[in-house]
Amino acid sequence: MSHQPGLFARGSAWVVAMYLLLPISIILPVSMTDQRFLSLPREALSLQHYVTVFGSPEWLASIWQSFQIAVVSTAIAVVAGTLCAIGCWRLASRATNLVRALMLLPIIIPSIVYAVGLYRYFAGLDLLDRFMGVVLAHGVTGIPYVVITVSTALAAFDPRLEQAARGMGASLMQTLRWVILPRITPGILSGAIFAFIHSWDELVIVLFIASRDVFTLPRRIWDGINENLDPAMAAVAVLLVVFTTGLLLLDLALRRRRAE
Repeated sequence: MSHQPGLFARGSAWVVAMYLLLPISIILPVSMTDQRFLSLPREALSLQHYVTVFGSPEWLASIWQSFQIAVVSTAIAVVAGTLCAIGCWRLASRATNLVRALMLLPIIIPSIVYAVGLYRYFAGLDLLDRFMGVVLAHGVTGIPYVVITVSTALAAFDPRLEQAARGMGASLMQTLRWVILPRITPGILSGAIFAFIHSWDELVIVLFIASRDVFTLPRRIWDGINENLDPAMAAVAVLLVVFTTGLLLLDLALRRRRAE
């Protein structure tokens, strides 16, 4: 017998959802303002600020740089996180539980603490304000998302399939390639999506380890808020919300496919 939530529970859920979505929804009319500063439209809706974004070399350069960093850092996080999750699953000991806990530290420790540590560490390696420095930082902080999703997928994996493959003469690499990876692919893709979103939206670490040579999209929005209140920032924010929502819907589709 299924339990249906009561009227109070449903009402509370809607109130919380509206409270969370209201600050995001207000960005849309602000991005279409006919004014030259952040405000609601006064006389008519306008797309001039979207035109400004897509016609600005600075905004486009930051978008492209953020995309490049997100792609490379996601690749690093996927490879390292998947191997870590599979290794912990194969060994299945108390030590592996400790390893999993350590892998979660980048998202447990406050971002500003982690950023200060990276600043001191990268200064000695000449990685400050370097593309590779930001990629490595985002790749490491993206690993926990992959470890979580892949570990969840492995928890539902039948180990007898691996045993059957090894019993028929398959090597470890063949078993990994043809038996294990195809079964946990949805978990890997989910982790990749979350790692990409994390890198795409991350700001605190970039503020510490980058300056002018590496100018990501969140960094440009942050500087724009400090220097001026250009409504183009609202237009960029809308694009970010749409893009992120699309990735989350893709992840939801992958989860439904995995559940079937």
